[in-house]
Amino acid sequence: MIEQIKKFDTAVLAVEVIDGFTETDEKFCQKLFVEKLNQGAETVNLLVKLDEMKISKTETKAFFEDIVWALRNYKKLGHLAVVAHSGILKALVPIDNLFFGRESKGRHERYFDVSQMDEAWAFVNPGMKT
Repeated sequence: MIEQIKKFDTAVLAVEVIDGFTETDEKFCQKLFVEKLNQGAETVNLLVKLDEMKISKTETKAFFEDIVWALRNYKKLGHLAVVAHSGILKALVPIDNLFFGRESKGRHERYFDVSQMDEAWAFVNPGMKT
């Protein structure tokens, strides 16, 4: 299930995946992202909290469709904060940055432990008071 953690008037989207990730969740997240673009944002900063996600409850089709959608739209993605408690994700984020060359375009992807939530908020929404 996808839940919007906090709503912003700026080009920031913050979501949390709880338990599994389904096709309905994928469509909901895409809808929220497109709404930000329709409000005039060129890029959208995204905070994704994954510490409550259970891979066993995630639909494979939704997972892969989300990856395809993200690849098609990655130029519209600004900063990406991945918030979790996972050594695997922590290791994958720098590889993802390197693979897509996001940093050279001024867009960064960073991993944050759940204990660093305030830093994650500041990363996707600079100037925000937590």
